[in-house]
Amino acid sequence: MADYVRLDVDKETGVGTIRLDRPPMNAIDGEVVEQLEAAAREATFNDDVRAVVIYGGDKIFAAGADIKEMAQRSPQEMMNRMGGLQAVFSQVEEIPKVVVAAITGYALGGGCELALTADFRVISETAKIGQPEILLGIIPGAGGTQRLPRLVGPARAKDIIYSGRFLGAEEALSIGLVDVVTDPGDVYAKACDIAARYAKGPLVALRAAKIAINRGLQVDMSNGLAIEREVFVGLFSTEDQKIGMSSFIEKGPGKAEFVGR
Repeated sequence: MADYVRLDVDKETGVGTIRLDRPPMNAIDGEVVEQLEAAAREATFNDDVRAVVIYGGDKIFAAGADIKEMAQRSPQEMMNRMGGLQAVFSQVEEIPKVVVAAITGYALGGGCELALTADFRVISETAKIGQPEILLGIIPGAGGTQRLPRLVGPARAKDIIYSGRFLGAEEALSIGLVDVVTDPGDVYAKACDIAARYAKGPLVALRAAKIAINRGLQVDMSNGLAIEREVFVGLFSTEDQKIGMSSFIEKGPGKAEFVGR
């Protein structure tokens, strides 16, 4: 099996990079999905990884599914494939650490959907992002119809999905689809800087915040508040809570040195 996805860890900063490397377009086929699952699992359980960047290289993030692979598939085959793909993308989304997507070139179709699993998205000022599946006579199937409306609102999501058009970086920024636009040569470094900042933070509290937000978006307000309450209370058994509050009392805000436990 070719090495299409790997996890590289910078032990000095605590940033782990999930690197897609399937030239020329980083098309997402079965092998990529299988390796992405393994990388997400390692990023989740490797204590040296305190934040994560998803990166496709300096030319392209990912240009979607391998159309040749899927063109002649039956509905049953696609049911199995998309169920697996959705599960892996959800696994990436649920990595209990801050995740930043570093988008260069194109993030289209499944590539856009992979970027949507991240907490934040940094994009090159020359990159394009979109969900062009409608132009193939299908719709997004790896979470695009669900994550995109939650991020940019239903009307904007419908415009993007119904038209299949590509969005430039500035438009994507203006609607909240991405968070930072930067020079093409600085995308990865900027994403790593953002990830490294969170890698120094209270990791248990960041994980709790991610759980509360992500799971809360899937339920009504009452159940969302119950999720928030549960993870909030649980933080009072952590070392970071003791460190954070003691530091605040003794030194004022923003001076705590957290240990991630």
